[in-house]
Amino acid sequence: MRGRFSRGHCSGRLVRDPSFRDFVEDQLRDLAGLRMRPMFGGHGLYQGPAFFGILFKGRLYFKTTPATRPGFVAHGMRPFRPNARQTLRTYYEVPVAVLEDPEQLAAWAREAAGRPRATGGSRR
Repeated sequence: MRGRFSRGHCSGRLVRDPSFRDFVEDQLRDLAGLRMRPMFGGHGLYQGPAFFGILFKGRLYFKTTPATRPGFVAHGMRPFRPNARQTLRTYYEVPVAVLEDPEQLAAWAREAAGRPRATGGSRR
């Protein structure tokens, strides 16, 4: 499924696609206990009881901590902003390069869910 999403002309962000949810689910197929539940016009991502991600308007956001947030910022990612008046600073957009690599995406997802990484995929 790689190569299914392309970067925008200027911003380097993903072009929206109606099958984005399916793409993300496929990329995270090896993440044990993954569930996606509809919420507020998007989807929430869970691993077991842990809520760790948000799919919203063709973008994927993962929960961050003070220790993991710099990795997102270093990739130029921004926090989740569901509307003009609200910003959730603990959820940051996942970089395209990570999104397109299933192993690295699963490692970032496990960390966002509060579980240790099973493989490489360093954010540095």
